[in-house]
Amino acid sequence: MINKVEICGVNTAKLPLLSNNEKEELLKRIKNGDEEAREQFIKGNLRLVLSVIQKFSARGESADDLFQVGCIGLIKAIDNFDISLNVQFSTYAVPMIVGEIRRYLRDNNMIRVSRSIRDLAYKALQAREKLTKENSKEPTVEQIAKEVGVEKEEIVMCLDAIQDPMSLQEPIYNDGSESIYIMDQVKDNKNTEEHWANNLGLSEAYKKLNDREKMIIGRRFFAGKTQMEVAEEIGISQAQVSRLEKSAINHIKKMYK
Repeated sequence: MINKVEICGVNTAKLPLLSNNEKEELLKRIKNGDEEAREQFIKGNLRLVLSVIQKFSARGESADDLFQVGCIGLIKAIDNFDISLNVQFSTYAVPMIVGEIRRYLRDNNMIRVSRSIRDLAYKALQAREKLTKENSKEPTVEQIAKEVGVEKEEIVMCLDAIQDPMSLQEPIYNDGSESIYIMDQVKDNKNTEEHWANNLGLSEAYKKLNDREKMIIGRRFFAGKTQMEVAEEIGISQAQVSRLEKSAINHIKKMYK
């Protein structure tokens, strides 16, 4: 839905585009309190908001909601931008727009996190940004904890709590024909041969697989190894393991049709 032409009543195909000179002139007028220039500048930078929300298209969020939140970030960027700095407005505005959208996504996360934990997480993020600017390098957890005034364990816990949940079906690699998903990286030591075969009633079908298919299925589902572990063990790529695994599963399915 991110690619739809109209978002929040705005025809994205007809969004105005400002030249650098026009932007500079409008920014000067805005700083002098010109509301008409501010409105024109906002409209002239809606393409910037649109380009940012494209990055969040895979989350399944409403394009209209993301666009509105992105516009809030844009307006904050306009109100806080220092025209005396030798920095392009877009360079300053994009992080502001992204930050506003991320805050919205965190606050509306399907996994509810308490307000106190979220507040501490935001303080930790602000401290990390501050320390990074001061020292020109990423601070340690201990340094962030000292800056905020809490134990490092609390910092780790609150930052973990606001991370977005990830689907096991999310692809992490594609070679053009086959995709590897997060679930393919998950190891499950509970999937023993007896447990898998007895519960699914597939022991007979397993016996009818060829040796290579048995080897892949055995290591993946009986031994509970990840595709990467299997690939390293038998000396082939993970993509090849994925293809062989799917082929073996398809053979088992055909036996039960």
